Amino acid sequence: MSKSANQKTKLLHLCRMLLRQTDEEHPLTVPQIIEGLARLDIKAERKSIYDDLEALRQFGLDVQSRKGKFPGWFVGNRDFELPEVKLLMDAVQSSRFITQKKSDALIRKLEGLASLHQAGQLQRQVYVSGRIKVMNESIYYNVDKLHCAIAGQKAITFKYFDYDIARQKVFRQEGRRYMTSPYGLIWNSENYYLVAFDHTHREMRHYRVDKMTEIVITSLDREGQDQYPAFQLAEYGQKHFGMYRGPEMRVTLRGRRDKASLVWDRFGQDVILVPDGEEHFTVTLPVVISPQFFGWLLGLDGSVTLVGPKAAVSAYRRRLAATLNAVP
Repeated sequence: MSKSANQKTKLLHLCRMLLRQTDEEHPLTVPQIIEGLARLDIKAERKSIYDDLEALRQFGLDVQSRKGKFPGWFVGNRDFELPEVKLLMDAVQSSRFITQKKSDALIRKLEGLASLHQAGQLQRQVYVSGRIKVMNESIYYNVDKLHCAIAGQKAITFKYFDYDIARQKVFRQEGRRYMTSPYGLIWNSENYYLVAFDHTHREMRHYRVDKMTEIVITSLDREGQDQYPAFQLAEYGQKHFGMYRGPEMRVTLRGRRDKASLVWDRFGQDVILVPDGEEHFTVTLPVVISPQFFGWLLGLDGSVTLVGPKAAVSAYRRRLAATLNAVP
C-alpha cells in the first residue's frame, strides 16, 4: 500500500495535535490520535504512535500519559504556562501604546501558546471594554526600527506631530524633520518614549513614539557621547516625571514614615531616607521641576511636602497660585 504525501509529516502533525488539543484536563487517547491523523490522510498504527510519542519526549516535548477514568496523552509543561500567557495577554490588552487592532493580532498569536481549551479561558480574561488606546497604528513598527537604530548606534530623522480637536495630525517645526541620536526607550505612564540626543539643541530630549512618523535610520554615527559620557537611561527616566521637560534641581522632601514606599516606588529602592523624629523622614534627591512633579506632590495631600531649596518651593507656590487663579 502506497503511503500518502502527508506521511512524512506524521511526527510534525502529532506534535501540533498534542500542543493545540491537549492539556492536563483534556488528554487524547491513542485511538483518538490515530483518528485525528487519519483525517489528515496519515496512516498510523498503535505501536508506531507509542514510538512517536517517545521520540517527541526525547526531543524535549513534555509528553505525559494518564490512566484511570479519563486516560490519555497530553502535553504537561510548556514554554509558557497558562498563568504566564494570561499575564502577557493582559499586558498587551492594557498597554495604551498598542492600538486595539494590533492588540487583537498579538492576542491571537499568544493564544497559540496554549491549548484550544485553555484559549477559552484567555478570551474571557482579556476582552475588557473601555481601555484607552493610541490612534497611531505605526507605533508597533516604530519601536522595532528604533531598536535597530539603538543597536547599530546610528542617528535617525523623523517627523513629530500632535492631534488637533478634529483628530488630524499637526506637525511640529512646520513639518521639518528632527535629527536625533537614540539612546533608549522608556515605557512610562502607559506610553512609549524615545530618549535621544537632539542634534540641534545639543541635549538629551524625549519623544512620544506614537507621535513619531517617517522614521529614517541614517548612516551617521550616534552623537552625544562627549556631552553625556556616563548617560544612564534609568536615571533619566526617574528624573523626568511624566516625560515633561524642566530644570533639574536637588530637592529635599519631608514625609510621613508610612509614605516611604511611595518615594521608593517613584525614585527607586536606592534612595536613602533619613529619619526626622519618630513620625517623619527626609530625603534629598535630583528631580526635574515640572508640572508632573508638582502634581505628584499635590496628590499626596500633604503627607510628603517640599521643604527646599527656596527656588523649588517658590516655583511650587507659583504653580499652586496659578492653578487657583485659573478656577472660575
